[in-house]
Amino acid sequence: MELTCIHHVAYVVEDLDAALPFFTDRVGLEVKVRENLANDGVEALILGVGASAVELIAPTVADNGVARFLASRGPGLHHVAFEVPDIVVAMAELAEAGAELLDEQPRIGLGGHKVAFIHPRSWLGVLTELVEAHE
Repeated sequence: MELTCIHHVAYVVEDLDAALPFFTDRVGLEVKVRENLANDGVEALILGVGASAVELIAPTVADNGVARFLASRGPGLHHVAFEVPDIVVAMAELAEAGAELLDEQPRIGLGGHKVAFIHPRSWLGVLTELVEAHE
């Protein structure tokens, strides 16, 4: 499988607007995309960091994985995302190697990218996202 770069690291926060000044005012990052992902029950945004990004995620419902993560662990690092040139090929290669994929098919994520998640049991204890970025 070919990983082309670290696409982003994602933090779960309780409130995007409350967390945002840390990244915009304190370290000078710029918001590139902000969306409400109703199908996932989250609001998320991307802050540009050179060729990579930081993603902030806040749950908008009380009963999804992000809300449960926040309730049990508090705010903090949620996942690491790697860019791949072809997400379908990457998913097939991982499945063939025995990885536990959380998504059976790619879905549309923040910014319109195709994404898929890999269970932490299959990636050294870290929730991992694959991203097929578009131009």
